[in-house]
Amino acid sequence: MARGMQVGDKAPDLTLPSQSGAPVRLYDRLGDGVVVLYFYPKDETRGCTAEACAFRDSHEVFTDAGAEVIGVSSDSVHKHAAFAARYNLPFTLLSDEEGQVRKDYGVPSVLGIIPGRVTYVIDRQGLVRHVFNSLTNTDQHVNEALDVVRNIQTEDPV
Repeated sequence: MARGMQVGDKAPDLTLPSQSGAPVRLYDRLGDGVVVLYFYPKDETRGCTAEACAFRDSHEVFTDAGAEVIGVSSDSVHKHAAFAARYNLPFTLLSDEEGQVRKDYGVPSVLGIIPGRVTYVIDRQGLVRHVFNSLTNTDQHVNEALDVVRNIQTEDPV
């Protein structure tokens, strides 16, 4: 398994289907601003729903700060579509059914079986600027990512 991505690493590019079925390429999105890429275990579980809703509730703040939120799990496109519709999620969910992107980023598993919950903030140059890994502290994923996005915007105004 690859070591986990660290601050300063070049983020691996990825292309995965979104909840609409359309392919999304990370590096295409970076041209528009900072990307908050968060890996989560599974749609419809309590922690993952809380995290998705926290990102939803802060979506406008991220957008205003020039960042796009993208969630990634191994759930299918259809499960993502239902999850996004049920909770009115305004951001992209990507389906990594084979788990290859999770491996490319070195996202760890908990107890070897539960896919980890890790958030990466990636700047326009594709560099990882922040990594937060916590299976249980879902709100902190959102808060820390937002702080980093705001810092990036102040040092690199558009």
